[in-house]
Amino acid sequence: MYDLEPKLKEIDEVIEKGPYKADWNSLGKFQVPDWFYGAKFGIFIHWGLYSVPANSNEWYSRNMYIKGMPAYEHHVKTYGTQDKFGYKDFIPMLTAEKFDPKEWVTLFKYSGAKYVFPVAEHHDGFQMYDSEISEWNAKNMGPKRDILGELKAEIENQGLIFCTSSHRAEHWWFMGHGKEFESDVKEPLVRGDFYWPSIDKEPDPEDLYSQPYPSKEFLDDWLVRTAEIIDKYKPRLLYFDWWIQHQAFKDHLKKLVAYYYNRGLEWETPVAICYKHDALSFGTGIVEIERGAFADARAFKWQTDTAVARNSWCYTDTLDYKSSAEIIYTLVDVVSKNGNLLLNVGPKADGTIPDGDKKILKDLANWIGVNGEAIYDSHVWRKIKEGPTEDVDGQFQEANAKTYTSKDFRFTCGNGAIYAIALKYPEDGKVCITSFRESGDQNKPEFHGIIKKVSILGDGENLDFVITANGLEFTKKFEDKGLPVVIKIETE
Repeated sequence: MYDLEPKLKEIDEVIEKGPYKADWNSLGKFQVPDWFYGAKFGIFIHWGLYSVPANSNEWYSRNMYIKGMPAYEHHVKTYGTQDKFGYKDFIPMLTAEKFDPKEWVTLFKYSGAKYVFPVAEHHDGFQMYDSEISEWNAKNMGPKRDILGELKAEIENQGLIFCTSSHRAEHWWFMGHGKEFESDVKEPLVRGDFYWPSIDKEPDPEDLYSQPYPSKEFLDDWLVRTAEIIDKYKPRLLYFDWWIQHQAFKDHLKKLVAYYYNRGLEWETPVAICYKHDALSFGTGIVEIERGAFADARAFKWQTDTAVARNSWCYTDTLDYKSSAEIIYTLVDVVSKNGNLLLNVGPKADGTIPDGDKKILKDLANWIGVNGEAIYDSHVWRKIKEGPTEDVDGQFQEANAKTYTSKDFRFTCGNGAIYAIALKYPEDGKVCITSFRESGDQNKPEFHGIIKKVSILGDGENLDFVITANGLEFTKKFEDKGLPVVIKIETE
């Protein structure tokens, strides 16, 4: 069993010597890395043992041990009872024989992504990297390759920014239901075992003080595992999923943040942590919203993470794909509000990226190739949007795609221009942008600058326009591809 004490001692020493201490006051000196402001778009990758059964979603390792769950029924029918074939038995089936990091990263770069987030370890506890802490890793078992290391090398080789995520915190309760009946999840379980600790009671996700607490041994193990990822792979951003907000994690979490930020200073590379649910004190990391957004712009930089499918983060054979248009709408909306979009793809167990994922990435490439100047390095304009379609604050707001009207616009600015992005271009070609109505009525928004040129990105024609009491108006028939259309408004 791996001795945690030397690494725990090293973590304390790094914090003692560095400017960042394990308290929110010190960590509040954090600054978002400059590159993150302009990047706007990144790729998330959920790939692991859960990709082998390709059923339900990435929570298969939990749900296959809960009687009555679809994953449980599927598992028994397909692989046999859980005492004869447990989750660990998927490891030899994660062959990755077609995994080609160069092919993956080439596609991600082509799509327009500027940074990439492979998941290092998910809730299931299988590490997709070479680890000295646990034998249950992809270098030692399954594909017998350092998946994270190979991706890092190729991501950086192609000029993108390498980031990664750890979802290990949830593992302390994730497979506990397997002890409720005859399965391969059974006591005694000790640190180093794949299923450890598999506690008997799953905590209440709404209660930050819910019992039972994770043990100090689990928390120390979590801290050391995460520090190993930091030291070995030097990610520029580190993402945590939800359970680090539990009160039991607070002291260890502050240590981890201080350790990582001090390491970044040692590397002379600014780093940051993306977090959800107010797990960190505000101002000590990057605010993350899962499958949602803010209704309006925020003064602080933030990120939303979502997936190409509504019903899973990993590959399954029943993916409910979003349309490419919906994802492009999300990109436009998020960027207009000072956010970044982190879009997840889910490769198959053999290492191939599904055709549905590829199509969305290629459609993004085509749209961004024409309209990227309104996205990359852009800024929030003084108005974020106009139009009748309402936005909702918060997470998990993606049950259905929104239907926009020809009066719905989002705004960005940069390059000496304002970009009015029409979410639905009018069929008759008659465009009216009310945010540019002429001066006169002081009770209505108006634009006081001088507009010298109006054009549509990808078209090139200088448009004849007028400024009226209704707004900036012009008529231009434009092929409707069901995608946002960017109107470039250049000023004196």
